Amino acid sequence: MATTQTSDATPNSRQIRASVLHGAKDLRIETRKLSPPGPNDLQVSIRATGLCGSDLHYYRHYRNGDIIVREPMSLGHESAGVVVDVGPEVKGFKVGDKVALEVGLPCEQCERCKEGRYNICKQMKFRSSAKAFPHAQGTLQDRINHPAAWCHKLPENVSLDLGAILEPLGVAIHASRRAQLAAGATVLVFGAGAVGLLVAAMAKISGASIVVIADIDAGRVNFAVKNKFAHRGFTVPLKRGNTIEEDLEIAKETSVDIGRIKKEGDDVVGEVDAVFECTGVPSCLQASIYATRPGGKVLLIGMGTPIQNLPISAAALREVDLVGVFRYANTYPTGIEVVSKKGPDYPDFSKLVTHRFKGLESVIEAFEMAAKTKDDNGKLVIKVVLDTEELSS
Repeated sequence: MATTQTSDATPNSRQIRASVLHGAKDLRIETRKLSPPGPNDLQVSIRATGLCGSDLHYYRHYRNGDIIVREPMSLGHESAGVVVDVGPEVKGFKVGDKVALEVGLPCEQCERCKEGRYNICKQMKFRSSAKAFPHAQGTLQDRINHPAAWCHKLPENVSLDLGAILEPLGVAIHASRRAQLAAGATVLVFGAGAVGLLVAAMAKISGASIVVIADIDAGRVNFAVKNKFAHRGFTVPLKRGNTIEEDLEIAKETSVDIGRIKKEGDDVVGEVDAVFECTGVPSCLQASIYATRPGGKVLLIGMGTPIQNLPISAAALREVDLVGVFRYANTYPTGIEVVSKKGPDYPDFSKLVTHRFKGLESVIEAFEMAAKTKDDNGKLVIKVVLDTEELSS
C-alpha cells in the first residue's frame, strides 16, 4: 500500500482554502496550492469534520500534553468527504463516491505494521498531530490528497456525519477487541463524552449483559441511557480527599456504590468483568481498579493526567490486567457495518452530533462550542461537526 502523498504544488496545482493554527487560539483561513492526486491517491473534498479533544488542546494551548506545535498546522482528523479526483493507478473508487478518511499513515515496514498493529508504528504520521515533523496537516481544508488505501467507501445509507464518527468509533472498536469480552460480560465505562458513549455502545453491541456508564455530569449520563448507549448510569460525586489515602478511600466508596446498581430485580452489578476508563482522571482510574473483579481488565483509553497515584497492589494481587488502548487498527469496515444498522434497542449514533457549524469561516465558533459542556441554551455539547463545502471558483 502506498502511503506517500503528492507534493503540495506542481504546475497543475489548484488553490484551496485551509484553516491554519499559528498559535494558541490563533486560527487563520489561508490559501494553499494542492497538486492533482498522485498515482495511488484520491483527492477528497472534505465535507464533515468532527472536532476532537486533541484538536481542542492544540487550539487552546498550541500543544497537546508534551507534544508542542512547531510550525503552522491545520487541525481536524475525524473526517468524511466526496471524491473529486482519482489517481491513475487507483482501482475501486470513482468521482462522487462518499468516503471516510483513516488519517494515520504508518510506515507499513516495521514489525508492528507487519503484525497488523500499525496504530503503534513508531513512524506513524497522523493528520493534525504535531508529533511527527514536518507535521501531517489535518483535514480542515477544502480538499486533501490522501492514499486510496486509507480511504473507506461509505454506503448510501451512511451519512457523512456518521462517516466522520467512524474515526472515534474506531477507538471504541479497538478497545472492545482488546477487552476480549465474553458473552454476557458486565461492563463499566468511566466518561460519557463522545468516546465513552461509543465505547459503551460497542460493549452493548458486543453482547455485554449490563453496561453502566459513569460521569460527573448527570446530563451526559441521562443522555447515554436515554439514547441506548448504555443500560444503566451513575453520576460520580464530586468528592476529593486531602491526602492520597483519602482519595483512595473515596475511590473505593465510588466502586461500591456502582456495584450496588440494580441489574434486573434484586440482582446487583457487583464487581464488573471490565472497566473502560475514558477520562484519564486519577480518581476514575483508581475507582476502576477497585470496581473490577479478580481476573478482570481495566482498559486505559483516556489521555488525561500522565503520572498518577494508583492502588497497584489492588490490581496485582487480584490479577486485574491494565490494558493500554491507543487509537485503532483495522476498524473501519466494522465501524461502517455498526453504523449501518438500526434497531429498537440499538444506539442512535446520529444523536452524538449535537452542534454543527457551516463553512471554514465558522471554525473558531465551532472550537469555542466544543470547549463547552452545555451551550447558552443549556443543551448538552457532545460532538461538534463542521460542515464544509469549497467555494465555487
